[in-house]
Amino acid sequence: MQRPNLAEGEYYHIYNRGVNKRDIFLDDADRSRFLFNILCFQGDVDIPNINRLNIQHPMLNIETQNIEKNLMAELVGFTLMSNHFHLIVGQTKNAGISRYMQRVLNSYTKYFNIKYKTSGHLFQGPYQLVHIEDNEQLLYLSAYVHRNIRDISRWKNNERNYPWSSYQDYLGQNRFPGLLRPQVIMEQMTGSDEYLELVEDSEAKGKSDGRDGLFNIGC
Repeated sequence: MQRPNLAEGEYYHIYNRGVNKRDIFLDDADRSRFLFNILCFQGDVDIPNINRLNIQHPMLNIETQNIEKNLMAELVGFTLMSNHFHLIVGQTKNAGISRYMQRVLNSYTKYFNIKYKTSGHLFQGPYQLVHIEDNEQLLYLSAYVHRNIRDISRWKNNERNYPWSSYQDYLGQNRFPGLLRPQVIMEQMTGSDEYLELVEDSEAKGKSDGRDGLFNIGC
């Protein structure tokens, strides 16, 4: 896939999966570490001794205000699955997304290889990135990303409580104010009920117009 030229103020769908479709998250500690990365590496600031942090909650021991003041990327939404992830990210600084994703993936790969005593590549090639061309596509993409949870049988019909997605932050209180920024979408809604309706309606629409195929990475 040819990578588009990234521009400030634009939004992008970023995704990747494990090499040979292997799982990249083996337990909740792994998911917590990746969540820490995607939240805290938005800021162009150093996080010392990251591998020594006991990350039970992603915000532990982190000065979030410093991250907010130095944003180079803006996390709008996310879903973490067993062998892949989806992110919706805006670029706030020139080359910000490239720097952001380099830090996220390199740090997580190092963490994973040390923890599981493995080596080499964890992800299937470079991350994939698609420019979101208009507001309709942005709204539909957010619904698609949050619907991914339905592929996990034990979370089907209980997607709003899945902890490794921003869906619950759209429907209720934002767990990560300042570091997760759903406003670009939620400010267009009258409330969480309207967003819930958008997600539900988008499933049928996606099947009818084939749009789901634009985002499906076949994991």
